[in-house]
Amino acid sequence: MARAQFQKGQKVWVECVGAWAQIEQVQPVWAKGFDEPVRVTYDVGLGRDFAASELFLPSEDPASTDLGSWRLLRARNKWQTPEDCVHHPYPGTYPVVVTDTADWGGWRVPGAEYDRDPAKIEAQARLIAAAPALMQVVRSLIDLVSETPDDAPPAVLTLARDAQAALKPVTSVLETPASVEGPTEARAA
Repeated sequence: MARAQFQKGQKVWVECVGAWAQIEQVQPVWAKGFDEPVRVTYDVGLGRDFAASELFLPSEDPASTDLGSWRLLRARNKWQTPEDCVHHPYPGTYPVVVTDTADWGGWRVPGAEYDRDPAKIEAQARLIAAAPALMQVVRSLIDLVSETPDDAPPAVLTLARDAQAALKPVTSVLETPASVEGPTEARAA
């Protein structure tokens, strides 16, 4: 027996197409002698019906809640001496953003890319290292406005909406409907 795993109007990711779509119609297939449908397909307006296994729901990524503290370290440049790269902000080194409690794991840049535009890479490294703190500021703004949305000035409401939109791609992952907890499973009627 099959049950509908999505509802009409629900936003889903269609994996084989690589696009977001909305469920336009839930289509149960009934067979004589059965009380429930034997199969359920979904019309998302893309020219054919899709099975539930081809569709995914967005959900909150649990790994994005505690990123820890990231820090910027400097690594020695093995291929250039400090005299060969005097145009770099820190000759003889390059930035490394460490995202683990040990001093390894994280973000590095190839030496040739760093040599091409060291000031830009230094700015990117500082931004990446500050990302967890910036993410916390964004979450705090969203929480502050969600507590009393009627009392927030319109400009702050707009900032909170923009912050939530900017945070969504960072915290969202795709999951199959069977792995998502909650009332997402509804009977096909």
